[in-house]
Parts: sequence; structure tokens; C-alpha cells
Amino acid sequence: MLAVFKREFKAYFTTPIGYIILAIFYFFLGFLFVNLYQSGSPDMASLIMSTQLIAVFMIPILTMRLMSEDRRQKVDQALLTSPVRLSGIVLGKFFAALSVYMLCFAPTVIFELITADHIPTLNFFPYFYALLGMFLLGAALIALGMFISSLTESQVVAAILGIVINVFVMLMSTLVSSINVEFIVKIVEKIAFIDAVQGFLNQVVSFSDIIYFISITVVFLFLCVRSLQKRRWA
Repeated sequence: MLAVFKREFKAYFTTPIGYIILAIFYFFLGFLFVNLYQSGSPDMASLIMSTQLIAVFMIPILTMRLMSEDRRQKVDQALLTSPVRLSGIVLGKFFAALSVYMLCFAPTVIFELITADHIPTLNFFPYFYALLGMFLLGAALIALGMFISSLTESQVVAAILGIVINVFVMLMSTLVSSINVEFIVKIVEKIAFIDAVQGFLNQVVSFSDIIYFISITVVFLFLCVRSLQKRRWA
């Protein structure tokens, strides 16, 4: 797993993908922080949570090549026939993408320290809650993106499908709000990403929300392993 992690993490910075994603995130975070700071209310929790929309579009680009590129270049044949557990391959790729994703929030540490310098009684817990929420959301979307990438050889197809599905799951509760079927609305409210992650912004972190995101991550990582296993025996 460690060898796969190193290979994939390095690959992000031997190609423009890693730099482009970090640059977009850093520009967005810097722009928002400057505006919030000048307004006199630098709420870091709201700043971090405002990256949900950009994460929806950036994560599919982060994951589009993880499985599909190996499949297109036939590198996966070497991996699938090597004495490496498929779960190790999937987890190595997953943690590489997750590490790059979390690097996107590195500037928020500096922003929080700047804010703390001007507000001695600053409460750090909202900041950590927001980071935890975005971490869990990112892990779930990365696992979903990896599964989509494992189904196709085309990075473009994987990215487009990932963006479409991410937008749908994030706006699920809004889309069904016009439906008058009560039981459908209740089901969607329970599984909607945006509703689950909102609790971290409101500092109402429930154990069920954490389990929810972890469960989604585990399910799609398992499906990704099964997808590789199917190709191994094909």
C-alpha cells in the first residue's frame, strides 16, 4: 500500500493536475479570507464550508486518473498479477488523493493564526469541526470518484460522470423538495450529503453523521476493490 501511495502522490506533482487543483483552492480561499477579514468577521468555519461547491467539481478531476489511467495504459495488468492485495492498491490510491485534497486546506491554518492574533479569545473548535466535516465529505466523494474511475478507461468520462453525480448527491434534498411524496422526501433528507455536512458548520456534530460518511467511503472503496477483482479474474 505504501509503495502505491508514494507512486500516486508523486504522480500528482509530476503532472499539472496537483498544481492546478491546489492553485484553484488557494485562490478561492485567499479571496474569501481577504473579504471576510476586511469586513471584520473572519469566520473560518464558514470559509472552509464554503469550499463544498468547489470540491464537488475538483474532486472528480483529482480522482479521474486514479484507476482509468492504469487501465488505459495496461499498467493495471502488472498490478493485478502482482502479489499485492487489491485492497492495498485501492487504499494506497485513496490516501494519495485524500492527502492532496487535505493540502488544499493548508492555508486555513495560517488564516486561523492571523485571526487568533487579533481575537485572543477565539474559539478554535468551530474551525476543527469544519475541517472534520470537509475531510469526511472529501473522503466520501473521493471514494465515489475512484469507483467511477474504475469503470472506464477514459479520464474525461470519469471526470464528467463524477461531476454530474456529485452535483446530484449534493443537491439531492433541494431537488426533491418539490415532491409531495412524504416518505421519499424523508429518505432523501436522511441520505443527502449537504444536510449531513451542515451539522459540522453548526457545531452539532453527531456520531451518526460521522458513521454516515465513513460508511459511504467504505462502501465505494469496497466496490472499487470488487471492480478490480472482477478484472483480475476476467
